[in-house]
Amino acid sequence: MISRIAILGTGLLGTSVGLALRAAGYEGSIVGWNRSPERGKVALKMGAIDSITADAMEAARASQLTLLAVPIYATLDFMEKLAPVLGPDHLITDVGSTKRVIAEAATRLYNTPERAAFLPGHPMAGKERGGAALADAALFRGAVWLFTDDPACQRSAHSAALMKDWREWVVAMGSKTIDLDPVRHDELVAWVSHLPQFVATALSALLEEEVGDAPDLKDVGGRALREMTRLGASPYSMWRDIAYTNTEAVQAALLALEQRIAHLRENLRTPELRDEFVQANKFRRE
Repeated sequence: MISRIAILGTGLLGTSVGLALRAAGYEGSIVGWNRSPERGKVALKMGAIDSITADAMEAARASQLTLLAVPIYATLDFMEKLAPVLGPDHLITDVGSTKRVIAEAATRLYNTPERAAFLPGHPMAGKERGGAALADAALFRGAVWLFTDDPACQRSAHSAALMKDWREWVVAMGSKTIDLDPVRHDELVAWVSHLPQFVATALSALLEEEVGDAPDLKDVGGRALREMTRLGASPYSMWRDIAYTNTEAVQAALLALEQRIAHLRENLRTPELRDEFVQANKFRRE
């Protein structure tokens, strides 16, 4: 069904999708676009795409599926620009880490029998750093790929068939698919993805200020330090749009953690500390 795919954004996720599709046996054409043509060449050299285009709009028009693998606000911008030029023979999907604002735009701009279909998606996979050079065909194996589609949408039969085909390719890439309400999605990822990132960022920034000039810091800290601060290497450019579009849910999670840390601080010499370790071990129990 899907014989031509346009990947707009050949960074870590976009390039990994191209590699994963090839590994899963996809034999159709894959064209890539990147704001930086030089970075796009990395994806081409790795075999994730067959060609590079300088015209993202034309690539989307010529493809049955367009994958938006760019930051959230860039995704919203593409959604606005593509809506007037695509039709019911096209499917657009994305990999954005927040879904409410994208799902709202999809309802407004897409998903009627006369318009292109839009399937909001979010693979729970990635690395602390981006870029095509770090792409991996196995990135999505064993991962959960979340979709926040509106079941009330009335699409064309062709659009529905494209969606079914894309979901099957996601499974072929090794992912388990789960459907969620977009608001619920943002609440959940605030806890399981965004909170760990901001904790690691805060911890890494604090350590840099307090002991960053100690040459033996990393040796003393060992594995615990490396694991706790690994996400601290993530660049602001990757997380700005997430913070802007999921502010309330992230704030709630951070406030709850602040309160929990205060509780720990106040009970370092009481049985309450033991209770916290017991509770923590329950979460980690296999």
